[in-house]
Order: sequence, then C-alpha cells, then structure tokens
Amino acid sequence: MAAILNISSYRFVPLDDLPALRDALHQRAQALQLTGTVLLAEEGINLFLAGSADGVNAWLAALRADARFAGLEAKQSWSEAPPFKRLKVKIKREIIRMNHPAVRPAAGRAPAVAPEVLARWLGQGHDDAGRPVRMLDTRNAFEVDDGAFDNAIDWRIDKFSEFPAALAAHRAELEGATIVSYCTGGIRCEKAAIVMQEMGLSHSYQLEGGILKYFEATAGQAPGWHGRCFVFDERLGLDPALHPASAAAGA
Repeated sequence: MAAILNISSYRFVPLDDLPALRDALHQRAQALQLTGTVLLAEEGINLFLAGSADGVNAWLAALRADARFAGLEAKQSWSEAPPFKRLKVKIKREIIRMNHPAVRPAAGRAPAVAPEVLARWLGQGHDDAGRPVRMLDTRNAFEVDDGAFDNAIDWRIDKFSEFPAALAAHRAELEGATIVSYCTGGIRCEKAAIVMQEMGLSHSYQLEGGILKYFEATAGQAPGWHGRCFVFDERLGLDPALHPASAAAGA
C-alpha cells in the first residue's frame, strides 16, 4: 500500500472562535508533520490533509473530540508521496465561496441521495418514482473537462459564485426531472442543492459525499461516470479506484 494517507472533509457548523481554532489546528497538524490546507469560516470547516496514517488519524481524533466536529467523516485515498508542499490553516469569509449569504447549510440541509442509490437510479434510467434523473455538475468548466457523469448538465461556469445566476437562467430546463447536483467532495453541491430547493425545484438532491464518495462507495466501478476526477493538488486527478491519474491521461 502507498505510504501517504490523503483525507478530505468538510462540515457546515457555526464557529465563533476562529483565531484560536486556527492556531490549535495548525500546531497539531505541524507537530504530526501533515501537509495540506484547512479552511475555517463562521460557516464551518473544509480540509485537505496528507501524511502518515498514524499522524492523519491522530489529528482527526483530536478534531472529533470537539463536539462541533464529532462524527465528522473523511474521504480517504493513498499516494506514494504527499500531494501538498506545505501546511496552511486559513480563516476565510466562506469555506466555499458562493457570495449567497442567505444559503446557510448549518441551518438545514437539502435532501441528499446516497451514492449506492444514485448508481441504481442511473442503471435503471430513472429514480424510484419513475422520474428521469439528470446530473447537474456544479464544478468549474476546466474540472468538468477532466471527467464527469455521462450527459451531465454543464453550464461552463468559471467559478462557483456564478452558479446561482446560471441556475436562475436555466431553471425551466430542469422541470419534470429529478436533479442531482454533484461536485468533487460534496461541499459545493451541498450549497447548490439548497439554492435549487429555494428556486422551487422540489425534486432536487445533492450527491452525498460528492464524486470521491461515489468512487469509494461503488468500489471503483463508478457506473455512469467517464474520465477522472480533478483534484486541487499535485495528483491532478483521481481515477474511479482513487488512484492518482497522470497529467497526460485524458478524460
């Protein structure tokens, strides 16, 4: 097995002690020789870290000891070398920028569909109520170009803050179908699904855990998916088995 454990996770939860939390998380990760990025905001935490399995698991255990992060799940993959050069723990305005302050996932999530259920829906061509299923990609255009669900809706957005306006412009095209928003790890589609619900698209869901959880839950088979999943680190992309894909490997 490769020596480096890579994790990604997020949680929308109100945080009011950001400077102290930043310092504590940074000191702990530094002591355990972890690299990667942890983003903190009043709305929650978003993290991507890598290191030895013992170090990563020790850091996660300490984080989960805080009641606000108890039970926090982390998606895992392995690599031969750390995909991050340094450690950064930052305070941001949002842990994923949408510029839509009314969207507050901590106050209530939009409905989610489990990866195993989505795989079944895609295989049978409709949801359990017989409605056609359409996949809505909430990622930036260059990410979509590396890989996506087959026939997914792609509005070619350049940044996530463009999503609400794109949804408003195309809302009529989504009527009559079950819409599943998706992204790399779940954080963007969590906000996107709330906006869809707010716009009256009642048959809309987020893919629980995003693409990476879909790869993991379907044991690398990823039915209905083509290409690799772009990731923002030196691995560049992951195939459905969660193995790093070379930069030359096309979607």
